[in-house]
This record gives sequence, structure tokens and C-alpha cells, in this order.
Amino acid sequence: MPALTTYTTNIHPDWVDYNGHLRDAFYLLIFSYATDALMDTLGLDSENREASGHSLFTLELHLNYLHEVKLGAEVEVHTQLIAHDAKRLHLYHSLHLVGDEKELAGNEQMLLHVDLAGPHAAPFTEASLQRLSAISQEQIDLPRPALLGRVIGIKKAPIKP
Repeated sequence: MPALTTYTTNIHPDWVDYNGHLRDAFYLLIFSYATDALMDTLGLDSENREASGHSLFTLELHLNYLHEVKLGAEVEVHTQLIAHDAKRLHLYHSLHLVGDEKELAGNEQMLLHVDLAGPHAAPFTEASLQRLSAISQEQIDLPRPALLGRVIGIKKAPIKP
């Protein structure tokens, strides 16, 4: 199985800046909607949240802007599960023009399964773990995303004596 296509949308006029490009914040909005769709796929939808009192919270994310996205473009998000344990999910979203493999932006996320009554970390249900494992197994042969694990920083030039 390739990465899941979790969200598709057209770029709206109020999402673009004075240069005619998708505003920074709307890349994250698109990726956020893709995470919501993934939650639905995993059985962590709104009905489940009400019944169980559990949800996913974002612990950390990295967002890389690679190419311009312009007004009217139709884009889709591909989602790859990188890893999971009893309480956490590590994933990678990539943004593409519909039907095109060229990555326009990348978004790495670490999510935590939370009992909303605390709120505090809580283990995934057996059903969610089974879905996570099944998707992970289907994606086992996908290559590691090139931008995974990037760190922000400026390399200092060596000081010359």
C-alpha cells in the first residue's frame, strides 16, 4: 500500500498571500485536516471521542515548505505512518498536486493518545492498535521520507586562527 491519501482540497482565495502563494498557516491547516481524516481511519472519530473520552493531541511537528502552491491548485495529502507504540503515533504528511508525486511540503508529527478527563496520556484501544499495525504493515516497503527527523539550525563556519 502506498501512503494513504488523507485529504484533498482546492486552494481558496482567502488562503493566499500578497504574492499569490499559499500562506504559511494554511499549509498547517491542510495537514491538520489530514490528521483528522487519519484519526477517522483509525476509529478515533468524533463518535469514538464522545464514547471513550479519548483523543489525539499533537506533541510536536515540523513543517517544510518545498515549492510554491498557488491559488486554485488542487492538492492532496499523502500520509505515511512512521512508528507507533502503546500511546504515541509518529507520522509524515506530504502535500502534492492531485495526481503528482512531487512533494510541495512535508509535515512530520508526533501525536499522543490522551484521556480527556485528565487530560493525561492513555494507551490506544486494542482496535486502534490493530488498525495502526495493519496500516504500518501495508506501508512497510515505503521509503523513509527524505525530510524525516530534520533539525533546525545554522551550521557555523569553522573559526580560522
